[in-house]
Order: sequence, then C-alpha cells, then structure tokens
Amino acid sequence: MTDEAQPQVPIIVWGVTHGDRPFRMVQIRGEPAGVAHDITDVVRLAYEAGLSPVDLDDPATVRWVGGGKYTWV
Repeated sequence: MTDEAQPQVPIIVWGVTHGDRPFRMVQIRGEPAGVAHDITDVVRLAYEAGLSPVDLDDPATVRWVGGGKYTWV
C-alpha cells in the first residue's frame, strides 16, 4: 500500500515528553498544533484548528502514539 492510499488521520497525539509538567505534542492536518497536558488541551487545539466536535475514541480522527488518551505521565 502506498502512502497515497493510506487514509490521513487529522489529529496525531505524540508520546509523553517527561519533565516538570509532562506533555504530549499534537499535530493537526500534518502541522504542529501545540502541546497538550491532558485531553482537554487536545480538544481545545482541535477546536482552534476548526475540528469540532472531536471523538477522541475514533481511530479515523485521532491517532494516539505512545499510549492512549489517559496516558499523560
């Protein structure tokens, strides 16, 4: 399967970056959207990018890398 044939997931939430306040980078439509400290931030970033409502459990909408939506540490 080529890259062109693979469906693009609009939101990618990358693995946890550890530090004083752990966070996850969020990418929307292939562009960096910001950092998220919890699922509320993911929803906010999606809304700011024009994606609303967002189903965080839909794998066609959100790809969670390095843990699911409850992995923040």
